[in-house]
Amino acid sequence: MTLSQPSVKVYHGYGHTHNLVVYGHVFKRHSNPRQVFSESLWVNIRHLLRLFLIRTWPFVQVRLSFRGQQIYNRTEYDGFFKFEFDSETAVDAGWHQVLVEALDESGQAVAASEGMIYVPHITQYAFISDIDDTVMVSHSATIGRRLRELFIKNPHTRKTFPRTAEHYKLLSAAYASSEKPNPFFYVSSSEWNLYDYLVETFRFNKLPEGAFLLNQIKRWKDLLKTGKTGHEGKLVRVLRIFDAFPKQKFVLFGDNSQRDPFIYTAIAEKYPERVAAVYIRNIRPGVAAETQLLLDKLSALQIPNCLFVNSEEAMDHSHRIGLIENWRLS
Repeated sequence: MTLSQPSVKVYHGYGHTHNLVVYGHVFKRHSNPRQVFSESLWVNIRHLLRLFLIRTWPFVQVRLSFRGQQIYNRTEYDGFFKFEFDSETAVDAGWHQVLVEALDESGQAVAASEGMIYVPHITQYAFISDIDDTVMVSHSATIGRRLRELFIKNPHTRKTFPRTAEHYKLLSAAYASSEKPNPFFYVSSSEWNLYDYLVETFRFNKLPEGAFLLNQIKRWKDLLKTGKTGHEGKLVRVLRIFDAFPKQKFVLFGDNSQRDPFIYTAIAEKYPERVAAVYIRNIRPGVAAETQLLLDKLSALQIPNCLFVNSEEAMDHSHRIGLIENWRLS
Protein backbone atom coordinates (compact mmCIF):
# COMPACT_ATOMS: atom_id res chain seq x y z
CA MET A 1 0.00 0.00 0.00
CA THR A 2 1.35 3.44 -0.92
CA LEU A 3 0.33 6.19 1.47
CA SER A 4 -0.28 9.39 -0.50
CA GLN A 5 -1.06 11.32 2.67
CA PRO A 6 1.65 12.34 5.18
CA SER A 7 2.81 9.76 7.69
CA VAL A 8 5.15 9.59 10.67
CA LYS A 9 7.53 6.74 11.48
CA VAL A 10 8.93 6.56 15.02
CA TYR A 11 11.86 4.26 15.78
CA HIS A 12 12.68 2.80 19.18
CA GLY A 13 14.19 5.51 21.35
CA TYR A 14 16.36 5.09 24.43
CA GLY A 15 17.70 6.92 27.43
CA HIS A 16 16.97 7.57 31.09
CA THR A 17 15.14 10.22 33.10
CA HIS A 18 17.60 12.99 32.28
CA ASN A 19 18.41 12.14 28.68
CA LEU A 20 15.71 10.63 26.46
CA VAL A 21 16.26 10.30 22.72
CA VAL A 22 13.65 9.58 20.04
CA TYR A 23 14.28 9.33 16.28
CA GLY A 24 12.00 9.11 13.29
CA HIS A 25 10.99 10.30 9.83
CA VAL A 26 8.08 12.22 8.37
CA PHE A 27 6.97 11.20 4.87
CA LYS A 28 4.88 12.99 2.30
CA ARG A 29 4.56 9.67 0.52
CA HIS A 30 5.56 6.32 1.86
CA SER A 31 5.15 2.88 0.38
CA ASN A 32 4.29 0.97 3.53
CA PRO A 33 4.00 -2.67 2.49
CA ARG A 34 2.88 -5.36 4.86
CA GLN A 35 5.74 -7.61 5.89
CA VAL A 36 5.94 -10.59 3.53
CA PHE A 37 7.71 -13.87 4.12
CA SER A 38 7.52 -15.45 0.70
CA GLU A 39 9.81 -17.96 -0.99
CA SER A 40 9.22 -16.12 -4.28
CA LEU A 41 12.17 -14.12 -5.57
CA TRP A 42 9.89 -11.62 -7.32
CA VAL A 43 7.73 -11.06 -4.24
CA ASN A 44 10.85 -10.36 -2.17
CA ILE A 45 12.28 -8.01 -4.81
CA ARG A 46 9.02 -6.09 -5.05
CA HIS A 47 8.77 -5.80 -1.28
CA LEU A 48 12.35 -4.55 -0.94
CA LEU A 49 11.96 -1.97 -3.71
CA ARG A 50 8.86 -0.58 -2.04
CA LEU A 51 10.87 0.11 1.10
CA PHE A 52 12.83 2.65 -0.97
CA LEU A 53 9.84 4.20 -2.80
CA ILE A 54 9.50 7.13 -0.45
CA ARG A 55 9.21 10.89 -0.40
CA THR A 56 10.28 12.50 2.84
CA TRP A 57 8.96 15.79 4.23
CA PRO A 58 11.77 18.23 5.06
CA PHE A 59 11.59 21.06 7.59
CA VAL A 60 8.07 20.27 8.80
CA GLN A 61 7.23 20.96 12.44
CA VAL A 62 6.90 17.91 14.68
CA ARG A 63 5.58 17.60 18.22
CA LEU A 64 6.44 14.89 20.73
CA SER A 65 4.10 14.14 23.64
CA PHE A 66 5.36 12.20 26.64
CA ARG A 67 3.65 12.06 30.03
CA GLY A 68 2.04 15.45 29.61
CA GLN A 69 5.17 17.09 28.22
CA GLN A 70 5.17 18.51 24.71
CA ILE A 71 8.39 19.19 22.83
CA TYR A 72 8.60 20.81 19.39
CA ASN A 73 11.17 20.41 16.65
CA ARG A 74 11.50 20.38 12.86
CA THR A 75 12.58 17.64 10.51
CA GLU A 76 15.89 17.89 8.70
CA TYR A 77 16.33 18.13 4.91
CA ASP A 78 15.67 14.38 4.56
CA GLY A 79 12.58 14.28 6.80
CA PHE A 80 14.55 12.94 9.77
CA PHE A 81 13.75 14.18 13.27
CA LYS A 82 15.45 13.74 16.61
CA PHE A 83 14.12 14.68 20.02
CA GLU A 84 16.53 14.77 22.95
CA PHE A 85 14.95 15.89 26.20
CA ASP A 86 14.74 15.48 29.98
CA SER A 87 11.65 13.94 31.51
CA GLU A 88 9.86 16.08 34.07
CA THR A 89 9.00 12.92 36.01
CA ALA A 90 11.13 9.92 36.94
CA VAL A 91 11.11 7.23 34.26
CA ASP A 92 11.28 3.64 35.42
CA ALA A 93 13.28 1.06 33.50
CA GLY A 94 11.37 -0.61 30.68
CA TRP A 95 9.51 0.44 27.55
CA HIS A 96 7.51 3.68 27.51
CA GLN A 97 5.14 5.06 24.88
CA VAL A 98 5.53 8.39 23.08
CA LEU A 99 3.43 10.15 20.46
CA VAL A 100 4.93 12.14 17.58
CA GLU A 101 2.78 14.35 15.33
CA ALA A 102 3.57 16.26 12.14
CA LEU A 103 1.98 19.71 12.16
CA ASP A 104 0.84 21.96 9.34
CA GLU A 105 1.51 25.71 9.27
CA SER A 106 -1.49 26.38 11.50
CA GLY A 107 -0.22 23.94 14.11
CA GLN A 108 -2.80 21.24 13.37
CA ALA A 109 -1.70 17.61 13.36
CA VAL A 110 -1.75 16.12 9.86
CA ALA A 111 -0.11 12.81 10.75
CA ALA A 112 0.79 10.98 13.95
CA SER A 113 2.40 7.79 15.15
CA GLU A 114 3.21 6.19 18.46
CA GLY A 115 6.65 4.91 19.36
CA MET A 116 8.52 3.40 22.29
CA ILE A 117 11.43 4.58 24.44
CA TYR A 118 13.65 1.93 25.98
CA VAL A 119 15.05 2.82 29.41
CA PRO A 120 17.55 0.14 30.48
CA HIS A 121 17.86 -1.09 34.03
CA ILE A 122 21.04 -0.11 35.83
CA THR A 123 23.18 -3.13 35.07
CA GLN A 124 26.87 -3.85 35.00
CA TYR A 125 27.16 -4.07 31.22
CA ALA A 126 25.56 -2.84 28.02
CA PHE A 127 26.21 -4.25 24.56
CA ILE A 128 26.64 -2.48 21.23
CA SER A 129 26.59 -4.68 18.17
CA ASP A 130 27.03 -4.14 14.47
CA ILE A 131 24.48 -6.02 12.34
CA ASP A 132 25.75 -6.86 8.84
CA ASP A 133 28.36 -9.64 8.87
CA THR A 134 28.43 -9.55 12.66
CA VAL A 135 24.95 -10.93 13.36
CA MET A 136 23.57 -11.53 9.86
CA VAL A 137 25.32 -12.96 6.81
CA SER A 138 25.36 -9.89 4.53
CA HIS A 139 28.55 -9.83 2.41
CA SER A 140 28.78 -6.09 3.03
CA ALA A 141 32.16 -5.70 1.35
CA THR A 142 30.74 -6.82 -2.01
CA ILE A 143 27.75 -4.82 -3.23
CA GLY A 144 26.53 -7.51 -5.63
CA ARG A 145 26.46 -10.22 -2.98
CA ARG A 146 24.91 -7.83 -0.44
CA LEU A 147 22.07 -6.95 -2.83
CA ARG A 148 21.58 -10.62 -3.59
CA GLU A 149 21.06 -11.33 0.11
CA LEU A 150 18.57 -8.47 0.36
CA PHE A 151 16.66 -9.35 -2.80
CA ILE A 152 16.33 -13.10 -2.51
CA LYS A 153 15.74 -13.31 1.25
CA ASN A 154 13.04 -12.05 3.57
CA PRO A 155 13.21 -11.47 7.36
CA HIS A 156 12.37 -15.11 8.02
CA THR A 157 14.95 -16.56 5.62
CA ARG A 158 17.91 -14.24 6.24
CA LYS A 159 20.71 -16.23 7.83
CA THR A 160 22.24 -15.24 11.13
CA PHE A 161 25.55 -16.74 12.16
CA PRO A 162 25.15 -20.00 14.10
CA ARG A 163 24.83 -19.58 17.88
CA THR A 164 24.99 -15.78 17.74
CA ALA A 165 21.51 -15.52 19.25
CA GLU A 166 22.54 -17.96 22.00
CA HIS A 167 25.63 -15.89 22.79
CA TYR A 168 23.70 -12.62 22.88
CA LYS A 169 20.97 -14.09 25.07
CA LEU A 170 23.58 -15.32 27.55
CA LEU A 171 25.12 -11.85 27.61
CA SER A 172 21.72 -10.23 28.02
CA ALA A 173 21.03 -12.39 31.07
CA ALA A 174 24.51 -12.29 32.63
CA TYR A 175 24.46 -10.96 36.21
CA ALA A 176 20.92 -9.76 35.55
CA SER A 177 17.39 -11.07 35.95
CA SER A 178 14.95 -11.88 33.15
CA GLU A 179 12.96 -8.83 34.24
CA LYS A 180 16.08 -6.63 34.16
CA PRO A 181 18.24 -7.78 31.22
CA ASN A 182 21.40 -6.09 30.08
CA PRO A 183 20.60 -3.64 27.27
CA PHE A 184 21.50 -4.16 23.61
CA PHE A 185 22.01 -1.46 20.99
CA TYR A 186 22.24 -2.45 17.33
CA VAL A 187 24.23 0.08 15.28
CA SER A 188 24.59 -0.34 11.53
CA SER A 189 25.43 1.40 8.28
CA SER A 190 22.20 -0.04 6.86
CA GLU A 191 19.55 2.56 6.07
CA TRP A 192 16.45 3.44 8.10
CA ASN A 193 14.46 2.06 5.14
CA LEU A 194 15.30 -1.41 6.48
CA TYR A 195 14.23 -0.77 10.07
CA ASP A 196 11.10 -2.95 10.11
CA TYR A 197 12.89 -5.60 8.06
CA LEU A 198 15.73 -5.79 10.60
CA VAL A 199 13.47 -5.72 13.67
CA GLU A 200 11.47 -8.65 12.28
CA THR A 201 14.64 -10.56 11.37
CA PHE A 202 16.00 -10.17 14.90
CA ARG A 203 12.71 -11.15 16.53
CA PHE A 204 12.32 -14.20 14.29
CA ASN A 205 15.83 -15.33 15.21
CA LYS A 206 15.16 -14.67 18.91
CA LEU A 207 17.90 -12.10 19.41
CA PRO A 208 17.56 -9.78 22.42
CA GLU A 209 15.24 -6.82 22.00
CA GLY A 210 17.06 -3.52 21.75
CA ALA A 211 17.28 -0.10 20.15
CA PHE A 212 18.41 0.20 16.52
CA LEU A 213 20.51 3.10 15.25
CA LEU A 214 20.79 3.06 11.47
CA ASN A 215 22.07 5.17 8.60
CA GLN A 216 20.55 7.97 6.53
CA ILE A 217 17.41 7.02 4.63
CA LYS A 218 17.74 6.49 0.86
CA ARG A 219 15.53 6.78 -2.22
CA TRP A 220 15.13 3.98 -4.76
CA LYS A 221 17.73 5.51 -7.09
CA ASP A 222 20.35 5.08 -4.34
CA LEU A 223 19.55 1.44 -3.68
CA LEU A 224 22.84 0.30 -5.23
CA LYS A 225 24.63 2.28 -2.50
CA THR A 226 22.85 0.50 0.34
CA GLY A 227 25.11 -0.10 3.33
CA LYS A 228 28.09 1.54 1.65
CA THR A 229 28.13 4.93 3.39
CA GLY A 230 27.96 6.36 6.85
CA HIS A 231 30.87 4.70 8.64
CA GLU A 232 31.89 8.03 10.17
CA GLY A 233 28.25 8.44 11.17
CA LYS A 234 28.42 5.04 12.81
CA LEU A 235 31.22 6.27 15.06
CA VAL A 236 29.07 9.25 16.03
CA ARG A 237 26.08 7.02 16.78
CA VAL A 238 28.14 4.80 19.09
CA LEU A 239 29.57 7.82 20.89
CA ARG A 240 26.05 9.15 21.41
CA ILE A 241 25.16 5.94 23.25
CA PHE A 242 28.27 6.36 25.42
CA ASP A 243 27.24 9.94 26.16
CA ALA A 244 23.68 8.90 27.00
CA PHE A 245 24.86 6.35 29.57
CA PRO A 246 27.96 7.84 31.19
CA LYS A 247 28.11 5.27 34.01
CA GLN A 248 27.76 2.17 31.85
CA LYS A 249 30.48 -0.22 30.73
CA PHE A 250 30.14 -1.41 27.14
CA VAL A 251 31.02 -4.54 25.22
CA LEU A 252 31.42 -3.92 21.47
CA PHE A 253 30.71 -6.42 18.69
CA GLY A 254 31.69 -5.95 15.04
CA ASP A 255 33.48 -7.55 12.11
CA ASN A 256 36.43 -6.79 9.85
CA SER A 257 34.54 -6.62 6.55
CA GLN A 258 34.68 -2.80 6.69
CA ARG A 259 35.59 -0.27 9.43
CA ASP A 260 34.48 -1.73 12.76
CA PRO A 261 38.01 -2.52 14.07
CA PHE A 262 39.13 1.07 13.43
CA ILE A 263 35.96 2.58 14.92
CA TYR A 264 36.04 0.44 18.04
CA THR A 265 39.76 1.00 18.59
CA ALA A 266 39.23 4.76 18.39
CA ILE A 267 36.39 4.55 20.92
CA ALA A 268 38.39 2.34 23.28
CA GLU A 269 41.34 4.73 23.14
CA LYS A 270 39.00 7.60 24.01
CA TYR A 271 37.13 5.72 26.77
CA PRO A 272 39.43 2.89 27.92
CA GLU A 273 37.79 2.66 31.33
CA ARG A 274 34.33 2.21 29.80
CA VAL A 275 35.03 -0.53 27.25
CA ALA A 276 34.78 -3.92 28.94
CA ALA A 277 35.62 -5.99 25.85
CA VAL A 278 35.73 -5.89 22.05
CA TYR A 279 34.74 -8.75 19.72
CA ILE A 280 35.51 -8.79 15.99
CA ARG A 281 34.20 -11.51 13.69
CA ASN A 282 36.91 -12.47 11.19
CA ILE A 283 34.94 -12.20 7.95
CA ARG A 284 37.98 -11.33 5.81
CA PRO A 285 40.92 -13.61 6.66
CA GLY A 286 43.09 -11.54 4.30
CA VAL A 287 42.97 -8.60 6.73
CA ALA A 288 43.16 -10.69 9.92
CA ALA A 289 46.76 -9.63 10.61
CA GLU A 290 45.85 -5.94 10.23
CA THR A 291 42.83 -6.47 12.47
CA GLN A 292 44.97 -8.16 15.11
CA LEU A 293 47.37 -5.21 15.16
CA LEU A 294 44.45 -2.97 16.09
CA LEU A 295 43.29 -5.40 18.75
CA ASP A 296 46.82 -5.45 20.14
CA LYS A 297 46.34 -1.77 20.93
CA LEU A 298 43.37 -2.78 23.07
CA SER A 299 45.44 -5.42 24.81
CA ALA A 300 47.99 -2.71 25.65
CA LEU A 301 45.12 -0.83 27.31
CA GLN A 302 44.20 -4.03 29.20
CA ILE A 303 40.89 -4.29 27.34
CA PRO A 304 39.93 -7.93 26.64
CA ASN A 305 39.39 -8.63 22.94
CA CYS A 306 38.67 -11.53 20.65
CA LEU A 307 39.10 -12.03 16.91
CA PHE A 308 36.85 -14.98 16.12
CA VAL A 309 35.39 -16.93 13.22
CA ASN A 310 32.74 -19.01 14.99
CA SER A 311 30.48 -17.80 17.77
CA GLU A 312 31.63 -20.69 19.96
CA GLU A 313 35.06 -19.03 20.14
CA ALA A 314 33.49 -15.75 21.24
CA MET A 315 31.28 -17.52 23.77
CA ASP A 316 34.28 -19.33 25.25
CA HIS A 317 36.14 -16.02 25.53
CA SER A 318 33.13 -14.39 27.21
CA HIS A 319 33.08 -17.21 29.73
CA ARG A 320 36.82 -17.00 30.40
CA ILE A 321 36.73 -13.26 31.13
CA GLY A 322 33.57 -13.56 33.23
CA LEU A 323 30.98 -11.95 30.95
CA ILE A 324 28.82 -15.07 30.95
CA GLU A 325 28.42 -17.88 33.45
CA ASN A 326 27.74 -21.60 33.32
CA TRP A 327 28.84 -22.23 29.77
CA ARG A 328 31.43 -24.58 28.42
CA LEU A 329 32.76 -25.08 24.90
CA SER A 330 31.32 -28.39 23.74
